[in-house]
Amino acid sequence: MGIHSHHHFVEHEVGLGNGSTERRTFRVSLNLLGTLMGGALLLNSLLAKWLFEDEDLAGLMAMVGAVLLAAPVVWHAAKGLLTGHTHMDELVALAIIASFALKHYYEAGAVAFFMLIAELIEARTALGARASIESLIRITPTRAHLISAGGAETETEAKLLQPGQKIRVRPGDNIPADGRVIAGESTVNQANITGESLPVDKTLGDKVFAGTNNLTGVMDVEVTTAGRDTTLGRVQSLILQAEATKIPIMRIIDQYIHWYIPTILMIAAIVWAFKDMEVVITLLIIACPCALILATPTAMVAALSCAARMGILVKNVADLEAAGRLNAMVFDKTGTLTTGELAVTKLTPAPGVEAADMLTAAASVEQNSRHPVAKAVVDVAKRARIKLSRAEQFEEVAGRGVKARLDGKTLLVGRENWLIEQGVDMSILRQENMAAPEGVSLLYVARNNRCLGWIGLEDRTREEARAATTELRELGLKRLVMVTGDRLAVAQRVAAEMGCNEVKAECLPHEKLHLVHELQREGYQVAVVGDGVNDAPALAAGDLGVAMGAAGSDVAINSASIALMNNDLRRLSFLVRLSRVTRRVVNQNLIFGVLFIIIGAILAISGELKAIPAVILHVVGSLIIIFNSARLVRFGEEQTDVINEDDVTAYAPAKTASVGA
Repeated sequence: MGIHSHHHFVEHEVGLGNGSTERRTFRVSLNLLGTLMGGALLLNSLLAKWLFEDEDLAGLMAMVGAVLLAAPVVWHAAKGLLTGHTHMDELVALAIIASFALKHYYEAGAVAFFMLIAELIEARTALGARASIESLIRITPTRAHLISAGGAETETEAKLLQPGQKIRVRPGDNIPADGRVIAGESTVNQANITGESLPVDKTLGDKVFAGTNNLTGVMDVEVTTAGRDTTLGRVQSLILQAEATKIPIMRIIDQYIHWYIPTILMIAAIVWAFKDMEVVITLLIIACPCALILATPTAMVAALSCAARMGILVKNVADLEAAGRLNAMVFDKTGTLTTGELAVTKLTPAPGVEAADMLTAAASVEQNSRHPVAKAVVDVAKRARIKLSRAEQFEEVAGRGVKARLDGKTLLVGRENWLIEQGVDMSILRQENMAAPEGVSLLYVARNNRCLGWIGLEDRTREEARAATTELRELGLKRLVMVTGDRLAVAQRVAAEMGCNEVKAECLPHEKLHLVHELQREGYQVAVVGDGVNDAPALAAGDLGVAMGAAGSDVAINSASIALMNNDLRRLSFLVRLSRVTRRVVNQNLIFGVLFIIIGAILAISGELKAIPAVILHVVGSLIIIFNSARLVRFGEEQTDVINEDDVTAYAPAKTASVGA
């Protein structure tokens, strides 16, 4: 026999069933109207008794008001018993029936009135939380401007969009589907997806997400996913799934609550043997464990809301609880501690060669390649405002380099051993000033079989990563391990820069998995942080798997237990702090709920507490729990202005495995 929450309005009006928040709000409003009508009849009965001394009229109005108020509570309790789903309302329903049996209509009506008002307040609070989730769907436009093959623009329903179609998004519009920009430039506010506090510039080829707001320019977008398959749709679905999950303490309460009603009824029977029925009624009211039942779920829903505001997607509330117990973290290097994009950090021309001449030659050839190394070389040339020439007879050798003719001369750009194979004289590299530094990937440039020098490239570290690791150590995480498939020299440089106290280089996926298991055998609670692509086995093995840059990434969202919708690692320390604060709030709520029932029961049995004050205290106790939990929604709000992602992309960039262009 299942035990459900006593809040029948919360359960039925704001549950995960069908119907929009607007319809549920309408039904709650009708329930409120019925409750107020019953309350008005009770009040009028008192006025008839005091002002007109009409006992018959007063009694009739009190009885009708009490029936109107008590019917929903008693009906819900009876239906629960008939269907085998016990609710905590049974205790209150018994108290109301006992009051009717004694013809205490005022007490019966007052008990039902305050209980219904409490439930309606809680239902309205839950509706507010649900409305914030459903707002994720409402921010997606219902209409889209579809561009036909002939260039004509027609308006259509957003839910009918298909991958491959082209849409036009104007300034002020919300983007109706996930896609990529194929024409135009703009600035987009995507805070509701990635948690980024600053708008992001979008140009040709960039990804855009459904529900984000186009601020400045007109963009033509090719649809990649629409409807429930968009990033926004998946996020909303996972939030609802997380809301329905339970942490261990909630499962324990469910397990032992089966004994609660029989125990309370047994105590009530004993009290009845020595006290009158009014004491029993008061005991049944105060013993209804509303505050205890609300203690954990209200805190968890508030914490989920807070995490979503900061761009942290939690799939299961048990994972949120686990984050507070972490004492070790394993980071993948590329795409996690680093951007995953190579950048030119050093130009070393041969004696007699100008650096600008070498860069011009290399970039003029590399502009024809789509390799990440080529992109880095061309980018630095553009920033240096170098005018590139058009190369001819371009040829690319995968993993080795590129070759072309420029101004009648043969240019080669690539690995040292490939240039030697092509007959290039590399003897100049033996000079001391041409020696390559440790941890830098090199790209060699040659013209007509003469080496012009080398270009050094490095995978840039994330600017906020050092601050993130420092915060994690301050929070008590003892082991911060960086794993990478890269060379040891490169790994050690990045680890030292990032503040990781351990490094494992040249690691294959199964070795990362072995490392996680080894840390767990040593007694550590381990979180694994990666980009969700080649880190999937390790992410699944950790006590907590955190995927970076999950916006738009199916693999990242599906492979980890928690997904960061952007690439800011400072979210990790925020997650740990949120988990610990949430646990404190849950403990506060549980302690308050237990003490409330024990002290209330003692006062009721001693005769110090009567029925109507008891139900008022019951309402106050539930509201204290709700408001205490609601504080979590605004947790960390002061950090929103500190954590800016103006230089962070909305999705994890592709990894670069080698230097050869």
